Amino acid sequence: MRLEDFGYYKKLEEFRIGNNLDSFDIGRVVAEHKERYIVKTINGEFESEITGNLRFTAKSRMDFPAVGDWVALITYESGFAIIHQVLPRFSILKRQAVGQFGEIQIIATNIDYAFLVQAADRDFNINRLERYLTICNSAKVLPVIILSKTDLTDELRLNEIIFNIKTRIKNVPVIAISNETLKGYEAVKEFIEKGKTYCMLGSSGVGKSTLLNNLSGKTIMHTDTISESTNKGRHVTSHRELIILENGGILIDNPGMREVGIADTADGLEITFDKIFQLSQYCKFKDCTHTNELGCAIIEAVEKGEIDQSSYENYLKMEREKAHFESTVAERRVKDKEFGKILKNYKKDMKNKY
Repeated sequence: MRLEDFGYYKKLEEFRIGNNLDSFDIGRVVAEHKERYIVKTINGEFESEITGNLRFTAKSRMDFPAVGDWVALITYESGFAIIHQVLPRFSILKRQAVGQFGEIQIIATNIDYAFLVQAADRDFNINRLERYLTICNSAKVLPVIILSKTDLTDELRLNEIIFNIKTRIKNVPVIAISNETLKGYEAVKEFIEKGKTYCMLGSSGVGKSTLLNNLSGKTIMHTDTISESTNKGRHVTSHRELIILENGGILIDNPGMREVGIADTADGLEITFDKIFQLSQYCKFKDCTHTNELGCAIIEAVEKGEIDQSSYENYLKMEREKAHFESTVAERRVKDKEFGKILKNYKKDMKNKY
């Protein structure tokens, strides 16, 4: 097997040569278990850890390896390896870390396409889809919406869901599939190209692991039933893992995400809610919050039915999350800077004292 078979490309090789990494092996992180990594190389898979230097110089968790990353490492015959450097990423899917304000959690890196999976039979939620879309748009990852478990709902309800999606979300493919009959799978496979990397985003129990098993033709991920008491999926996939499909596509399965906090600092919201941003230039005030101002073009469009009320409310909610996240990050930077000054002065005083 060649590195190209699991996504290696020309710019990475140029970086490797230009940064004198010839003496290192190159591999791709295929699984992560609490700072222990499984890295796939042409010589097999290695359980790996990062060097102390890499840990020390990391400014945040963003600098640690993640599933999908290409890394330079030293491998040993024992099957163990040490990761020395993370190679440049061309995309980073990320969200707010659960329970840690101002912190980012990487979902996966170097992703070309994201399959946004939702079940059509139970708690379908178009607001959640817009959240996933914002994450993808921020990372410049191409989204594909997949409606699973269509065999558990009637055609009328399915057509209603598809109509609602296409009304609110433009220019994103929507594929309806059945994990039981495999209806719709050919349409999914048409998107899968050799050497391209795909990930699946969705809540627990929507059928991501079953989709992966069916696409690979073998049981890779264990599956489970929906809890009858909560009607929610049980967490079966507890870590991220990268699998190479028979047709050469590379697929990452992710744990189900009940919380999808926005950590968007680029233009993800602007792309997801492009109509709102286009109309905002016609607001009377440049700093319009689109909540209660007179002369707000967005409020006027909502009242006229030109913008969906639920989509507008979802946008406002995510915009508030984004602003809160950015303010928290800014506050943390100020505190870190102040702490750095205190530490520097302390070291200076100790030096003068002795």
